Amino acid sequence: MDKKKILVVDDDPDLLKMLKLRIESEGYEFLSVQDGEDMIREMRAKRPDVVLLDIMLPKLDGYTALREMRKEESFKDTPVIILTAKERKKVGDLFAFEKVAFFVEKPFDAKDLLRKIRSLL
Repeated sequence: MDKKKILVVDDDPDLLKMLKLRIESEGYEFLSVQDGEDMIREMRAKRPDVVLLDIMLPKLDGYTALREMRKEESFKDTPVIILTAKERKKVGDLFAFEKVAFFVEKPFDAKDLLRKIRSLL
């Protein structure tokens, strides 16, 4: 059985290191990129099962990257968890029509995030 792939799109190297440890300890394959443009390329190459997506990213922000991702038939149903330092009530409407599985505000509880990932797989 292939490992489930989790793609984390965030530009915080410390957060990526922490999530890599947590995600791999759960038996998943950890993939990461640091901007929205690379996210689309990585998705085409690796076909992740779940995407963890920050909103504030260099080059192409998370919202725009998500909209681009949803335009592609093969990714229209890929589960996405938004990881953000912004409060959901401030950005929730922006994502209302983009089929987001969960909003997780930073800082977050890693165990809770892993439960959410498991629920999507």
